[in-house]
Amino acid sequence: MKKSKKLLSVLLILVMMGALFLTACGGEQGGDGKDEDVTTIGFIYIGSKTDGGYTQAQHLGTTAVEDYFGEKVKILTAENIEEEKTTVKTAAVNMISEGASIIVGTSYGFMDALEECAQEYPEVTFLHFSGNKMNDTNFGNYFGAMEEPRYLSGIIAGLKTETNKLGYVAAFPYTEVLIGINAFALGAQSVNPDVEVSVVYINSWNDPANEKIAAESLLAQGCDVIAQHCDSAGPQIAAEEKGVWAVGYNLDSRDAAPGAFLTAPIWHHDKYLVPTIEKVIGGTYVPESYYGTMQDGYVDLAEMSDLVPEEAKTKVEEIAQQMKDGTFKVFSGEIKDNQGNVVVAEGESLDRAGIWQIEYLVEGVTGRDN
Repeated sequence: MKKSKKLLSVLLILVMMGALFLTACGGEQGGDGKDEDVTTIGFIYIGSKTDGGYTQAQHLGTTAVEDYFGEKVKILTAENIEEEKTTVKTAAVNMISEGASIIVGTSYGFMDALEECAQEYPEVTFLHFSGNKMNDTNFGNYFGAMEEPRYLSGIIAGLKTETNKLGYVAAFPYTEVLIGINAFALGAQSVNPDVEVSVVYINSWNDPANEKIAAESLLAQGCDVIAQHCDSAGPQIAAEEKGVWAVGYNLDSRDAAPGAFLTAPIWHHDKYLVPTIEKVIGGTYVPESYYGTMQDGYVDLAEMSDLVPEEAKTKVEEIAQQMKDGTFKVFSGEIKDNQGNVVVAEGESLDRAGIWQIEYLVEGVTGRDN
């Protein structure tokens, strides 16, 4: 009897030790071995996070998220993902298999793939940059009023040019790009009615060699300020080699062409990502179609270089403040397209919906394929 009690005591001690061992090994992990206090977030990029332009600007938002949340998040990234549905879905599913509960897609062409993923993985939250699709449970989109800093950069170009010929290297002739071209032209025309804007479409988002070639063709026509809606610093480098000036895009890229750089319309993706991811983690996120402005700091103009005339700096600061106050609207009439048609009547202004119906170039702008 005593032996049985002794044996039972030994067994109980072993069981308790085993339980303690399992608890110590498991820490705060769930049954699937994942740390329940860490949120894994996947970012899908169309380019390289060191491309000096679009994707690098996106990645600055990612690093801001990592800095803000620290050990509370684990970051996954996939670079150079083509805008092809199967490729995008594979990248997203791979991240989900690694524990990602938030997926951020950073290019327009990722939209359809992420929409399908949102349906197939209802427990995962999907955030998509530049698209227009969403649902009311786990799929939202975000973008910004880039027309505001584009207009400001146009003011600088209009007061800097000596030939009254401005060049613009653009990716594709579709609404997002047309909005930027028109805003830039209107800003330039507001201070210099004699300027003309020539646009070359390269039909690619990220083709550094072709971007530079397109800029060189504009420079050969006498353009002495080159702006851009494409991913690399190629147009800025071409301007510097010619001894003229450039307006960048996406991020402050003055180091790429310091002898030409005037300024750049830029993104602060952290202004959206940090508070939104905080809501997702806290369980309070509701999908939205976010449109950030200069007022909330999501879009901005990079610090103007010493090459910018003082007159231009003063005018930019004046109009920028009006934009932040909500008293200045970029697309306010009368505005004509380059065929002479009135597209915004005198006394009227386009709202977000109206802006995203733009399918024309404004008066004084011509466009062609490279």
